[in-house]
Amino acid sequence: MNVRTNADRLVSVSVMGNIASPSFPGLPAEPYRLDADGKPFLLPTYGSIVYNVSVGDSAYGWLADCIHPGVSISLKDEMGNRGLNLFSCVGNVAVVMSGDAKGAKGVVTGKSGRFSEHVIVHFDKESRYKMAIGDKINVRSMGVGMDLLDHPDVKLKSCSPELLEYLEVTTGGDGKLNVPVVGVVPPHLLGAGAGLTSEGGSLHIQSTDKQALKEARLDDLRLGDVVALADYDSSWNHGYLRGAIGIGVVGQGDSPRAGYGPGVTLLMTSVKSGINPIVTPGVNLKSIFNL
Repeated sequence: MNVRTNADRLVSVSVMGNIASPSFPGLPAEPYRLDADGKPFLLPTYGSIVYNVSVGDSAYGWLADCIHPGVSISLKDEMGNRGLNLFSCVGNVAVVMSGDAKGAKGVVTGKSGRFSEHVIVHFDKESRYKMAIGDKINVRSMGVGMDLLDHPDVKLKSCSPELLEYLEVTTGGDGKLNVPVVGVVPPHLLGAGAGLTSEGGSLHIQSTDKQALKEARLDDLRLGDVVALADYDSSWNHGYLRGAIGIGVVGQGDSPRAGYGPGVTLLMTSVKSGINPIVTPGVNLKSIFNL
């Protein structure tokens, strides 16, 4: 690892979830949502086992609403589910504990859901075809409590020691933390998720204005891409603050709804501009973890 941490003191603890069913808000008679133009639509959404969308695929263009690549897990017990969501970190190993895919290994790639209730896990497609809703997935959680010893202004969120190492972050000559990213999201494009906790869930890149996405060079994002969030402080809750900077990973896909778009799971944040994002093509979980 190129920066000093307290990772040798971290505790690795088991958390478990079941593969979640897709869910819809509203009345059974009205399962529809409205797109940015006010037109009702009915499309697959977060949850379940997604067979044909994976980390590394485009974050745009799917006939879906905030689709999660791979497998989404949660617990019906609310308190237990908060533990699952908070302690799971991007890069943690996940193992199938029941069903026909028992023993298959995957990796945590994001957090999302309507109320930040899902942990998103990548498994290879062969394993996904053997899985069923309700199968138990165990996550070997590790990362909560990790600090960067030479960068006390940088707070880590949902970031495993393995991810931090494979990202190849370094300390620059200016003392800032250099982090490779595929692009920088301007604050006017950040929508749903603002004001909510940064420990779980996602912050959405608004995608209604296609020209704005193109101008920001964010129109070809892929699931698993690492991005920077400009002028956003996510120390506790997500919110606009000039000079602050965050780093996250695109954990879920686009949405037809206004205020929504590719969802970003936060990895680190600095209120004092202590992070220097280095735009580098191809910084994606698929290559980082050889998925």
